[in-house]
Amino acid sequence: MPETTRHRFAMLAFDWDGTLFDSTARIARCVQLAVADVGGTVPTLEQARWVIGMELGEALAKAAPDVPPSAYRELANRYRYHYLQHQDDLVLFDGVLELLQRLKQRGFVLAVATGKSRRGLNHVLASLDVRHLFDDSRTADETAGKPHPLMLQELMQSWDVAPEQLLMIGDTSHDLQMARNAGCPSLAVTYGAHAGEGLGAYAPLAVAESVAALSRWLEQCAEPAPRASAP
Repeated sequence: MPETTRHRFAMLAFDWDGTLFDSTARIARCVQLAVADVGGTVPTLEQARWVIGMELGEALAKAAPDVPPSAYRELANRYRYHYLQHQDDLVLFDGVLELLQRLKQRGFVLAVATGKSRRGLNHVLASLDVRHLFDDSRTADETAGKPHPLMLQELMQSWDVAPEQLLMIGDTSHDLQMARNAGCPSLAVTYGAHAGEGLGAYAPLAVAESVAALSRWLEQCAEPAPRASAP
């Protein structure tokens, strides 16, 4: 899409892992370690990366199809164990903090729509001291997981935002399919979990290969619509 095309959005909804937070490699490795711990066939890194963004239980089941349902609880516990060993080592992608600050100053309503748990998201927002930059958020354990559209539907309802005024920004097909299911436009980034050639099939407004490219697109092509009242 030409850089000169401009869009008005009341809300920008960001996926977390792989879009704002540099965690995809660690998540994929933790998936592999968890599957190995319960005796399943260890997925490749590509297979482990593909499930990132989904609700944890569903993601692990897809990554380890030969693990019986009776072992799912232990599988999830082992994933959490491995992830918690390194969660405080992870950081925002370079340039993300400054981008969020600029978007906030311009008057956008900023939200997070993530496959993380509420506890996990709250922990990382507090540890990074970025909670004040977001007006709202939805997590997979308090609503439906991606690609079900309920996360975005709830955000739109809370802020009285029409589907065409919410832009979903994410790094996986699950993010873009969720936006499509909700009737919302999307923007794809390719520096996260899924490859760019697959994301283009979901007709995002643009595909950004870096945080710098994402910043340029948002600053050149996105304009804030009149801000809705807080819920």
